[in-house]
Parts: sequence; structure tokens; C-alpha cells
Amino acid sequence: MALIKSISGIRGTIGGKAGENLTPIDVVKFTSAFVTLLAELQVSRTAHRKIVVGRDARISGEILSQLVCATLQSMGVDVIDVGLSTTPTVEMAVVKHQANGGIIITASHNPMHWNALKLLNEKGEFISAEEGKRLLDIAEKEDFNFDSVEQLGSYTKYEYAIEDHINEILNLELIDVKAIKEANFSVVFDAVNSTGGIAIPMLLQKLGVAKYKALYGEPTGIFPHNPEPLPEHLHEIASVMRSAVSDERYAVYDVGFVVDPDVDRLAIVMENGEMFGEEYTLVAIADYVLRHKKGNTVSNLSSSRALKDVSERHGISYSATAVGEVNVVEKMKETQAVIGGEGNGGVILPELHYGRDALVGIALFLSFMAKTKLKCSEIKALYPNYVIIKNKIELTEDINLQELLQKIAQKFADYHPNMMDGVKIDFEKGWVHLRPSNTEPIIRIYAEAENEAEAEKLMKLLL
Repeated sequence: MALIKSISGIRGTIGGKAGENLTPIDVVKFTSAFVTLLAELQVSRTAHRKIVVGRDARISGEILSQLVCATLQSMGVDVIDVGLSTTPTVEMAVVKHQANGGIIITASHNPMHWNALKLLNEKGEFISAEEGKRLLDIAEKEDFNFDSVEQLGSYTKYEYAIEDHINEILNLELIDVKAIKEANFSVVFDAVNSTGGIAIPMLLQKLGVAKYKALYGEPTGIFPHNPEPLPEHLHEIASVMRSAVSDERYAVYDVGFVVDPDVDRLAIVMENGEMFGEEYTLVAIADYVLRHKKGNTVSNLSSSRALKDVSERHGISYSATAVGEVNVVEKMKETQAVIGGEGNGGVILPELHYGRDALVGIALFLSFMAKTKLKCSEIKALYPNYVIIKNKIELTEDINLQELLQKIAQKFADYHPNMMDGVKIDFEKGWVHLRPSNTEPIIRIYAEAENEAEAEKLMKLLL
């Protein structure tokens, strides 16, 4: 069905023909190309290399993991397999184990028939766009060599990566375990039957949250609903929270958390069962961080204007980047930002690591609630009430994307369109952004305004 090669990794559907889908042949080819790329980038390292491998709970994950690990060993790489894990956990494990890189087997928010190889450098960060181009060139030319039997790599299983990750979160100064425990929170979470079902209970227990309820917490890989944590996919957790309200004043659950299959995106549900809004996950957590530590902020062009507003309220500088975690991280380093991420619920706290991390997001948000003694809905009321709507168009052969973007830019030339990533038009009271997806064969269209009707009007200007 599809094989997409972008800054978000090598992503495709399982089954079908090699080169058109993510087949075993493609997995071996791109894994081999990755090892070759690392050898080029890290010429000073020893010949015998070490790579961390982890995966989410997708049905295809175990097979792909076996292929990846065997290929790495065949190229003389020592494998540290952390098994069922999360994307941020693997990112941190690369650094902990002083590995040359990492491979995360996950298609993130895509449906269960997709999977992907996310590729990390020795810092536990995604490889750059330039490095990605070189990887594709190596793969296309099949310019790689396998080692002789005397040089085959070793294989080691490591079962404590998630625990290591959580312990590092607990060591952060901004995480107030004592306040969280004393708040006696009651939490419900939806882990979409992936590895959040392993990691979130462990995190909550170590934070002193004794009362929690799991929805779809078994890591079976059978996603019970669309795994992207958008409001239209979260009816069940909202219903559970609404039905648990004991009367008009009190709620049984203080907050609900929803993560995607690889646990790098976080959506929040308020005590009344209403959506906090995935766009506001980063906004609220940035507000909490900035209350205790001043520094710059960064998000991508498709993220809510509310982060810029909050940043200005704290008297610090905000920057925007092209969509993609690697772009956000690059700008965060450049501006020495103390918090950043993406409006899809991705929180990056560089004090922990440079990667989107739903687990640290949960810990920070619970600390915010505990220290301010505010309800989830009261925290949401602190911020501008923007409404962002999202749409998409399937990419077909008759769509000339570059021509389309140029026409839109010319039409709105008076508004000085931003062409950094697709085309974004900023109006006085809102914005609209059209760009090709990094993860699906679609064009994404986002619009934000002070209410839904105005956002719809802005979106129609481009459709």
C-alpha cells in the first residue's frame, strides 16, 4: 500500500511487494544502510558497534525486531534489545548504554497495519534530514557489506529500560513526588493496547498515585480505536470520566491521560470528561516549567499560537520550526530552549533528553496540578481559548503539490506567507497551514482561530 521515507523514519504497510511496502527485504536493506551510515558518521569509533533496539506492541513488531536484530548482528553490531518499550525510553537507553545508535520499531500514531523503523544517532536523537538522504542513497545502491562469521555481533536482552527512564524522570527537580502523593489523585488512562500499558502504571505507582484505572492497558497490539490521540477517537475515556462524576461538583477521576502506541504523544482529558486539547498539552506544561525556570520555547508551525502567548506572558522568546521532531530539537538547541515540542501532544524537556516524551509530560502535569491545587479544567482556563481544526487530502497523481503551494502563496502574498514547511498564512486573529505529511500519503491542513466557525472560514480559503 505505501512505503514512506522521511525525517520520521522508514514507514510503511506490512505485506505486499518489496520497495512498495515495509517488507522483510526492505527492513534488512534499510537496517543495513543505517549501520553503514553510522560507520561513515562515527569513523573514530571502534569497528564493533552497539545499537539499542526497541518496539511498540504492534502485531508485526516481533517479526520486524527479529529481522532488525539479526541484520545488525550480521553486520558485526552488538545488539541491546530492550523489547516492548517506548520511543523516549529507547532514546534514553542509547545514551545510558553508550551505544552508537538506536532503532525503534513503531509507526507511532498510524493504524496497526503500519510499522516503521525510527533511526537514532549516538545522542539518542533522530538522524538529520541530510543524514536521511545519505541513508536512502546507501540503501538504493545496496552499498553495504556483511561481516564474516568471526565478526558477528552479540545479542543481549535488557529488561529494565522503562524503569531506568522513569527513575530519571523522578530525579528531575520539577517533578514533585511528595505533592503528587499528598494530592491523592485518581487517574484514568488509555494506552491503546500498546506499551503505555506497561510504562504508565509503573510511572503512576512511583509517583505515589494509588488510584488509577487502565483502558486498553494490555500490550496486545490490537488497537481498539484509531491510535492517534485526537478528540474524535477518545469517546470511551471521555464517557468513562463523565459517567463517573458523582454529582455536579465532584468527579471520581481528577484527570485522564491518552498516549499513542509508542508513548511520545500525550492527550489530556479533564475531570468533567471534556478534552483538554492535545494542542494545550505542551502549552500547560510549558507554563509550569516557565514558572520555575526561565528560558526560550519552541514548537512547530502547525502548533497552537497559545504557546507564543504564554511565552510572551513569561517574558521569554518563542520560535517556530518546520514540522518534525528533528527540526524542533535543532531549533531548541540553537535557542537554548528549556521546553519545546509539537502541538500534537509532544513534549520535549531537554533537561531529561531531546525527544518527545509522554511519560515526563504526565509527571510534569501532575506536578502542576498538585502544586497549584487547581483542577484540570481550571488549568485549561488559564490560557487563550483558541480552536484548531485539522483536515487532510489524500495525495493522488493528479495533485501537483509544489504548484498548489505556489498558487496559495501568490494568492496571499500580502500576508507574507511562511514557506518553511508547505505554506502557512498568518492572519491577525488566526492562521492556516497546508503541508505534506511526513508519515502518511496525505496533505494536512490546519487552521486556528478564536472559535470553530472562524477557523472553518480560514480553512476554506485554502480548500
